[in-house]
Amino acid sequence: MKKYTGKSVYSGVAIGKISVFKRREADVRRVRIDDIEAEKARLEKAKEQSLNQLQAIYEKALKEVGEANAQIFEIHMVMIEDEDYNESLNNIIENQSVNAEYAVAVTSDNFAAMFGAMEDSYMKARAADVKDISNRIINNLLSNDSGSEIGSDKVIICADDLAPSETVLLDKDKVLGFVTAFGSSNSHTAILARNMNIPAIIGVGSDFLNEIKDGDDAIADGFTGEFYVQPDPETTELLTQKQHEDEEKRRFLHNLKGKENVTLDGKKINIFANIGGVDNIGAVLLNDAGGIGLFRSEFLYLENSDYPTEEQQFTAYKKVLESMAGKKVIIRTLDIGADKQVDYFNLEKEENPALGCRAIRICLTRPEIFKTQLRALYRASVYGNLGIMFPMITSVQELTEILAICEDVKKELKEQGVEYSDSIELGIMIETPAAAIISDKLAPMVDFFSVGTNDLTQYTLACDRQNPHIERFCDTHHEAVLRLIEMSAENAHKHGAWIGICGELGADTTLTETFLRMGIDELSVSPGFVLKVRDTVRNIDLSK
Repeated sequence: MKKYTGKSVYSGVAIGKISVFKRREADVRRVRIDDIEAEKARLEKAKEQSLNQLQAIYEKALKEVGEANAQIFEIHMVMIEDEDYNESLNNIIENQSVNAEYAVAVTSDNFAAMFGAMEDSYMKARAADVKDISNRIINNLLSNDSGSEIGSDKVIICADDLAPSETVLLDKDKVLGFVTAFGSSNSHTAILARNMNIPAIIGVGSDFLNEIKDGDDAIADGFTGEFYVQPDPETTELLTQKQHEDEEKRRFLHNLKGKENVTLDGKKINIFANIGGVDNIGAVLLNDAGGIGLFRSEFLYLENSDYPTEEQQFTAYKKVLESMAGKKVIIRTLDIGADKQVDYFNLEKEENPALGCRAIRICLTRPEIFKTQLRALYRASVYGNLGIMFPMITSVQELTEILAICEDVKKELKEQGVEYSDSIELGIMIETPAAAIISDKLAPMVDFFSVGTNDLTQYTLACDRQNPHIERFCDTHHEAVLRLIEMSAENAHKHGAWIGICGELGADTTLTETFLRMGIDELSVSPGFVLKVRDTVRNIDLSK
């Protein structure tokens, strides 16, 4: 038996045989050509074919993993049409009189090296995307199928890493789980795996690919990140039992639908869901969430090639509010910047974008964008139970300015005879140490706090959450992070505000009791974790 250890990105136990993911690598050679225009026409045809394929993959991802997670394939389509990328392709064909495949391969290497050398983690990740789109174009030029056949049996996929398109195109009915040599928990592939409910382990190291083969018996323990190849009978028995217990737990959780989120001693808590777009509403209702604690409005900006209009935004907000039929919907205002870049915003390159112009800082320096979004939100408020949440707050001055802009928007709408609700709750995200420390000053100004634990941990511990090399230093249970949350809870209640958690820690059931004892009123988690958190809450006794 061989055992490898990586990082789990989705829990569950997969037991079966290994299928080593093999890409059909294209053999690109430099060939001199005489008809330059004909070669450029070949290239255009292959690019058009690639765009059609990506559109089909995007639509498949849309159904399976939702709008926000399908955005990567729209980014790939935009990259294929990028002016600099295409200028390089055409220049190489024209100046060197070479075949299109060679021009694409050279351009891919050059652009990937350029992105890979950048310090910004978001831009570094674009190196893999350039390789992905370039390989697709090359395979279309060579009339190759770039996929990999799995076979008829259910298997555990093993690979060096998987591109987002490869993950989405896997036939889920044949995939028990996957294990990769590389990757980070914040990669697109990891996010897609979680949304596709596939047990997955990443980062087990490159050695394992040389030591395994198709058909080997294996077990992937998505709870611990351990991967066993040719497991002994004792290990197989233990993990088979663990798998059965997990399946039984999932069936039990299904029976919790319609039950209250109340502790053994009678304390009630709201359990809401985090979503990235209108298409995720079905998952919210299916998992019986009490409302939406975080609706990421930036998907409207990420999916557009220009600023979304007030009408576009109004339509989306109205749809989610109507669909939730009176349940609370908290919509976070624009949170662009850092690892979420949008070309048409023309943001200046920053040495450290996580500490730069992002989220509310963009809204306050470009008030016309902010006002358009607020007008759409206030107009939609009459169709449901709306809360508006402002991200990346660090000062009373910022919040004062935000509330003044809200009043201006309401005044404009009133003068224009446009109806809006008078019962909208306004809140802020506690995701900077500054906001937590001055939460006693901020609480009297708002109706609620929502703790964004991902960024709060990043800023408190000075750990870039996009950097996989320092994950071991990014301790989400760090006492400093928990103290800041507790301080915020105390100050919220002291001034009549409620407080929730919408970051990933909200779904960490090892901390649920800690949060309830702090006085946290609401936990907002990915839809698939709602019932698990409900079960945990219902087994806690705070009187002890």
